Amino acid sequence: MGIVAIQEAMESASSAGLDLVEVASSSDPPVCKIMDYGKLKYDQKKKDQESKKKQHVIRLKEVRFRPRISNHDLEIKVKRVKKFIADGSKVKITIMYRGREMARQDLGEDLIDRIVEALKDVARVEKRGDLEGRRISVVMCSI
Repeated sequence: MGIVAIQEAMESASSAGLDLVEVASSSDPPVCKIMDYGKLKYDQKKKDQESKKKQHVIRLKEVRFRPRISNHDLEIKVKRVKKFIADGSKVKITIMYRGREMARQDLGEDLIDRIVEALKDVARVEKRGDLEGRRISVVMCSI
């Protein structure tokens, strides 16, 4: 329609039963459209919902171990890690040291090696962390 006075644009929009919507306010003169604003908002909401469906959210689960864990408890926790990986999550395996266990950090390293060996058929090591305070962590993800 070209450059039109605001009053005239409002009248033509109301006579058509539509809304006057400002599209680009930063341009000189501002650009407006005559359209159904409710329908525009509805279409925008549907487009946002559709884009959310296509997103894949990666979850990070954490399973904590102690260096002196018994074999049966280790097997149960390894099964839980396998379940998390099968569900599509990444798993952070943390070995926590307390007190004098810090003197035997090699037990924690051996435990990590045993866990990685038990999970080698379903997961791979994505990030192997160093000792951070009193914890060592490894992030594992599916193959």
